[in-house]
Amino acid sequence: MSEYNSKAKEIVILGGGFAGLWAAKEFGKKEGYNVTVVDRNNYHLFQPLLYQVASAGLEPEQISYPLRGTFRKMLNIEFRMAEITGVDLDKKVLHSDVGAIPYDGLIIALGSVTNFFGIEGAEEYAFSLKSAEEAIDIRNHILSCFEYAQHETDPEIRKELLTFTIVGGGPTGVEYAGALSELVNTSLHRDFRGLNKEDVKIMLIEGENGPLNGYPDSLRNYAKRRLEKLGVHGWYHQHVTKVEADKVTLKKGITIPTRTVLWTAGIRGNKVAEHMGVPLGHSNRIITTPTLQLENHPEVLVAGDLALPMDGDTPLIGPTVAPNAIQQGAHSAKNLMKYFEGEELKPFSYFDKGSLATIGRSSAVVHLGKLKITGFFAWITWLIIHLLYLIGFRNRVIVFINWAFEYLFFERGVRLIMPKTKDTVPQGKVDEYSTESTEGEALNERSSST
Repeated sequence: MSEYNSKAKEIVILGGGFAGLWAAKEFGKKEGYNVTVVDRNNYHLFQPLLYQVASAGLEPEQISYPLRGTFRKMLNIEFRMAEITGVDLDKKVLHSDVGAIPYDGLIIALGSVTNFFGIEGAEEYAFSLKSAEEAIDIRNHILSCFEYAQHETDPEIRKELLTFTIVGGGPTGVEYAGALSELVNTSLHRDFRGLNKEDVKIMLIEGENGPLNGYPDSLRNYAKRRLEKLGVHGWYHQHVTKVEADKVTLKKGITIPTRTVLWTAGIRGNKVAEHMGVPLGHSNRIITTPTLQLENHPEVLVAGDLALPMDGDTPLIGPTVAPNAIQQGAHSAKNLMKYFEGEELKPFSYFDKGSLATIGRSSAVVHLGKLKITGFFAWITWLIIHLLYLIGFRNRVIVFINWAFEYLFFERGVRLIMPKTKDTVPQGKVDEYSTESTEGEALNERSSST
């Protein structure tokens, strides 16, 4: 039972992702505040490992943790499962599907959604990877493609089924390309004896001259070579202009026949922000002061992917990664407490702890200050850091066991086509194949705060 203090300030934190969770932890250390964390899901999702759910390596519950369990020992923190529909900044009231939620101070940490940049057909036909449901949909779809291709007699359709296109060569795109290649070359190669590995094509489309733009050149070149070794076809200096059910069209008129498009090319602020009456900037992100406050409502702060701090006309954008969200979440909580206690607020400054990405088995790139590591030791570093940040001791143990099993036996254990939230029949095949599944509701967009 929470210790409710009737004289304490009522604080609401929107979102249970990295920013919201770390903001709540700061308030959990301090008396004088009643805090309510609001999220549409009752769990925190560890998004950096979501691609492993989509590539049959992990189950979503292994990288998720109940928010109520997280706050169990923080007696001034409450959780409320609700979907926010708007906010009245003047009256300090949130509107939600469970009614009005008043506040004295507010931290908005609703995260981001996939940015399709208005590309024709992308939102309709491409998969995004921002929620557990979407990861399961991708896994279902990939495995379904192999099931149908096993008995497909038309070589053109079979080619489309076995061509997998990933748009965006950032860490998520690179990590998923590596994981998918390993899935194809190990478990699926043994499961589907009628298919040749050479029939499967994995395409990575990136507008820059190689993967991992923003990393040091030596690490980018290593990633490029590693992807080539895994059989990933890099299409660099290329931009997608159109996505259809059975093909992708590039800027120069080149078409790639494919039934699978995974979009990891960018993010934008959660669409809920459009209904809040707050100032929005680039990519639908909420404009704040350097202290993460709304300019005309200093009791409202924004943290994580949704925040766009501005110093005059200069954006102070940090990377849209978990460490930035964690730091902004903690900083916004400290600043909100300073605001109520009459102290001077501090501008946010991102402390770069480094960047890292894994590229398949025993291979990764790590950039920590002047230190640049590749290969096996970088991969071990990647494993340790992700296990440490994963919420829940049980989750850490289970994920470690899964990784050890996969490493020792070259086997992915979650090759299951589960009940669907939408059709997993490969795009364009719904009328040609008979299925007994019940049609599910269309996917709702989920924020990174889940």
